[in-house]
This record gives sequence, structure tokens and C-alpha cells, in this order.
Amino acid sequence: MKAVSLREIKKELNTLSSQDIQELCLRLSRFKKENKELLTYLLFESHNETGYIDSVKSYMDDEFEIINRDSYFYIRKSVRKILRNVKKFIRYSQKKETEVELLLYFCKKLKAFKPTISRSMQLQNTFDRQILLSKKIIGTLHEDLQYDYNLLLEDI
Repeated sequence: MKAVSLREIKKELNTLSSQDIQELCLRLSRFKKENKELLTYLLFESHNETGYIDSVKSYMDDEFEIINRDSYFYIRKSVRKILRNVKKFIRYSQKKETEVELLLYFCKKLKAFKPTISRSMQLQNTFDRQILLSKKIIGTLHEDLQYDYNLLLEDI
């Protein structure tokens, strides 16, 4: 089966009643965890972006606490998992300010992580890539926000 274009989906959704759209959304949420997470964000957390950011930060805090510190292999694996989930949460929001704030917080947690990440080239490269991505996104923001986020970036 070939998927139709987004434009055709929009046209079809315009012809449906609100009850039919609700049933489609509920059916869609049953198939993938990401669909359910996106619907949760859109319905419950999109109106309170600071609360959403705080909940993702607490998720990061919890995940960094339970990392297996026995070897750098396990640390790298856990850090990649955390970063993958953070990127997914950023994708839900689609706001540049949220993306910068969460990436900077991730970098701050990674920098403060014990044992130090400087002994692992892969972890150091992950850190450097996220810093570069943050700088790139900061450059697209309003000047006042750029100043504030650049101060946070210098602290890291």
C-alpha cells in the first residue's frame, strides 16, 4: 500500500466529522508509542511549555542517575539513549527555544557527569556536536534570547 500525500490527507480530514476525526486519532494512538506521546504533548502539555521543559529535564536527571558506570561502553550506550529520547521530545515541541534549552541542559549534565567524559572520544564528540548544534540554533533566535542562551553556553 502506498501512502498518499499530506495534501490529500488534509482534504480528506476536512470532509470528516469531528467524531470521525476523534476515532481516527484514538486508533492512531494505539499503534505506536510515539503517536501516543505526541498526542499527549499536543493535548496536555503544549499549552505549558515551561512545565514540559521541566518534565524533560527531570527525565534527564533520572536517566543520568541510573547510568551504569562500570565501563565507558555502558556509559556511551546510555548517553545515546538519553539523547535519542531528548531529540524525540524536542521534535514534539518544534520550538527552537525548547530545543536550545534542552540541548544545553543535556550538555551541562554530560559535562558534570562522573567519570569524566574527556577519557572517551565518542562521548566528547557527542558533547561537541550538541554544543555546535546549540550554537547554530541560538544564531536563529531573537537577539535578547541569543544573549541569554550564549550566557548559559559560556557557563558550560
